[in-house]
Amino acid sequence: MSGGLLVAGTTSDAGKSVLTAGICRWLHRRGVKVAPFKAQNMSNNSAVVVGPDGRGGEIGRAQAMQAAACGLAPDLRFNPVLLKPGSDLASQVVLLGEAVDTVTAGTFRDLRPRLSQTAYAALAELREAYDVVICEGAGSPAEINLRAGDYVNLGLARHAGLPTIVVGDIDRGGVFASMFGTVALLDPADQALVAGFVINKFRGDLGLLRPGLDMLRQVTGRPTYGVLPWSLDLWLDAEDSLAYGRVLGRPAAPYGTEWLDVAVVRLPRISNATDVEALATEPGVRVRLTVEPAELAAADLVVLPGSKSTVADLAWLRETGLADAVLAHVGAGKPLLGICGGFQMLGRAVHDPVESGQGSVPGLGLLPIEITFDPRKTVRQAVGTADGVPVRGYEIHHGYVSSADPDLTPLLTDANGAGEGAVVGAVHGTHWHGTFESDGFRRRFLTEAARLAGRRGFRVAPDTSFAAARERSLDLLGDLVEEHLDTAALWRLVETGPPANLPFIPPGAPTA
Repeated sequence: MSGGLLVAGTTSDAGKSVLTAGICRWLHRRGVKVAPFKAQNMSNNSAVVVGPDGRGGEIGRAQAMQAAACGLAPDLRFNPVLLKPGSDLASQVVLLGEAVDTVTAGTFRDLRPRLSQTAYAALAELREAYDVVICEGAGSPAEINLRAGDYVNLGLARHAGLPTIVVGDIDRGGVFASMFGTVALLDPADQALVAGFVINKFRGDLGLLRPGLDMLRQVTGRPTYGVLPWSLDLWLDAEDSLAYGRVLGRPAAPYGTEWLDVAVVRLPRISNATDVEALATEPGVRVRLTVEPAELAAADLVVLPGSKSTVADLAWLRETGLADAVLAHVGAGKPLLGICGGFQMLGRAVHDPVESGQGSVPGLGLLPIEITFDPRKTVRQAVGTADGVPVRGYEIHHGYVSSADPDLTPLLTDANGAGEGAVVGAVHGTHWHGTFESDGFRRRFLTEAARLAGRRGFRVAPDTSFAAARERSLDLLGDLVEEHLDTAALWRLVETGPPANLPFIPPGAPTA
């Protein structure tokens, strides 16, 4: 068979990514050869994939997570178009893993035909190779101002004949209005593809919700395929919902006698913030994203994460007082970690004619290095060690270390024996993302961070496995789909396509 389904949403962060992953895991456990697909993603959270030519390329991190739900290695075709915002007005365009252009809203229109053709071709290849492809939409399918050029929501569904379900986040409120309005704003041909709805993040008495589901069916002629409950255990690989002021995950009680508090600066153009999720899987480690200088003062470990615009976010650190808080934290002898863009900020100077075009700007001066940006982007998987402990990660950056103190101690050693990153006292930095998913390295780093912070009672657990935690999360998604959705009805959609004679809901948009 060559079945398919599009998971659309009433809004961004409605639950499309997790529902797609849950359906993929459910099908995979049934023995179905299933793959994920998102024609176009806009995110600075990406994963490195080795392409057919052996070179590294980027796809959205959510699609890498969905691939794992399918029991697959990530494939560049799973997310053929990735837009990485560098500012409010411009985004880098990554096409089949390779950065090809930087566009504004105006110039994007000229590139869109090429992008849509690439996306359609990738989906066609996947449908030949797999029994089922579960597609994820982007934003809302009812963005009628963008419908004419759409190739990721109902433009994709229309092109490929995909039945579509719409997921809404009831925790935000207004979910019935959002679902009805989503359908009612579509033209007749698009409405004919929308088969029904899924409610996400419900908590409370389902009996109180059922009358609303019945009325929604009466006014739209479409069923709700199920209601997914709120789950605090679904937080790994969070693409859109890493909100400052919130502790990640559900921290387990300390293995030792003390907690370790980690403050991660939520930069305006934060990139691959999911690096710190692995820290949050450790018992006794509280990880919080923040924009408050006071929270940095109270933290044991401060992390400056990746950034899609290093120079602009460095200026923001200074404007907000966070740079002073970082310097005070280091002055107190407590540990600091910079990852990728955060690492670049720690040097003496950043020379950037590429991303920001601002030339040379002073860094925070905490490491004896200088960074220079190159138009060529480094995108590769990385393997190495840290004091003999195996480490895996990946690199995605334009900047490179162009000058360094020859006696500088590296944080890591790559597979060729070359040093990577830097350590000076309590200050650590690396271009490698994903290193904390290596259990041994994570334990080693946290042990050293606790020592530097004076948390003598903190101990790392000897058996925490990040890979196992991710698998538990994916299995939980599959369980939620099996237990709370009408999987028989979903399977009929996958097998037979959109139901016939779905009613039109006025007013509808003008015919596209």
